[in-house]
Amino acid sequence: MVSTWSYLMLGAIAMGTFVAGLLFLRHWRDGRDRFFLFFALSFFVETISRVALAATPRPDEASPWFYGIRLVAYGLILLAILDKNLQRRNRNPS
Repeated sequence: MVSTWSYLMLGAIAMGTFVAGLLFLRHWRDGRDRFFLFFALSFFVETISRVALAATPRPDEASPWFYGIRLVAYGLILLAILDKNLQRRNRNPS
């Protein structure tokens, strides 16, 4: 049986990742830097992962589905970093 604390923590983490996504979205809106947009999308995907995990009858983070969702989220972060570095390299050819 899953304790109530597990669901409480999943909800708190989902709320935290959603707020982080909103903050990155606001930074993207202000500066139009794709780096912040990729980070916002990553945090929103992570929010979906946590909500889906809490919605299952027996939350199990070891499920391949949840690993796949997190892989997408972390892939977006890597894409943001690579995109930012490639932009910088194209602006300053040395």
